[in-house]
Amino acid sequence: MTLKKIIISGGGTGGHIFPAIAIADAVQQRWPDVDVLFVGASNRMEMQKVPAVGYRIKGLWVSGLQRRLTVKNLLFPVKLMVSLVQSLIVLLQFKPDVAIGTGGFASGPLLFVATLKNIPSLIQEQNSFPGITNKFLANRVNAICVAYPKMDRFFPKSKVLFTGNPIRKNLTVASDPAQSKINFGFDPSAPILLVLGGSLGAKRINELLQDKALFIKESNYQILWQCGELYYSQYQLYSNGSNIRVVDFIKDMGQAYAAADIIISRAGALAVSELCVVGKPVIFIPSPNVAEDHQTKNAQSLVDAGAAMMIKEKDLATQFEPSFRQLISDVELQNTLRLNMKKLAKTDAAERIVHAIEKLVNL
Repeated sequence: MTLKKIIISGGGTGGHIFPAIAIADAVQQRWPDVDVLFVGASNRMEMQKVPAVGYRIKGLWVSGLQRRLTVKNLLFPVKLMVSLVQSLIVLLQFKPDVAIGTGGFASGPLLFVATLKNIPSLIQEQNSFPGITNKFLANRVNAICVAYPKMDRFFPKSKVLFTGNPIRKNLTVASDPAQSKINFGFDPSAPILLVLGGSLGAKRINELLQDKALFIKESNYQILWQCGELYYSQYQLYSNGSNIRVVDFIKDMGQAYAAADIIISRAGALAVSELCVVGKPVIFIPSPNVAEDHQTKNAQSLVDAGAAMMIKEKDLATQFEPSFRQLISDVELQNTLRLNMKKLAKTDAAERIVHAIEKLVNL
């Protein structure tokens, strides 16, 4: 028996979208003729990112519940009911063999209705602290794939499978660093600082680069700066064609990682998983504006393993320059971080999730 149809839902940010795409790629590699359909929120970035890599997607009229009192919350019950009906229609029309959720509010209605229809279902949780949607779905789905140990604190122990986070397949393809630098328009003989604030951007990291760009350039570093789609119009003027290149989004992250000598990044679960595979020296600047401060916990786990450096946002003004100077001047430290980072890499997470899908539908 072969898997004929699979539906995958998740979105809102790259942290939910890219694991979903990685799972879809692994599913298609295992079953080349499988029909894959994505479901996302109709006004979010998945509606562009998923078709860009060749998959179909349907949008639901759904949005998250704001953590603060806002007018948008008044529409939440209406949107939820509409999205549940939309999910039912999609499932009746598509008739999937299995439903997969990767978190984010878009996956809640689809996976909930799938469980009501007894469609085999699986969720994948990227973080060390689960989101609201996956915590809600945990008692309804058949299996829960996680990336961190001790997740049975949040989920039923009998359903938890430790798989790691699936990463984009092009990240594991070796690229020539010098050619990658040339491809981005840089001098291949000079080092590059790659700055990542997540798919939407990070306000504080962008402000840091605005303040410290001259200091970084004086350190003989070129800068590849992904400022995020929300901030591109504000920061694109900092591109000067030689030392600094500002982009809203980097499509070929394999090339960007190959070009980088040092990386500054948020510490979302997907970023951490990818950077372990990449194995470059990293300074994490975790976002303090997430549930249970899980980005700081993600980064701290790597710092404790001697695999990365971390600066909290509140300490950037005093700690960034000495930390950056220490890292670029200490080759032994750079090599230690590379080695320890790669020790933490899990490159077969998508394949482990495919195996879980096989067991789920008894293939």
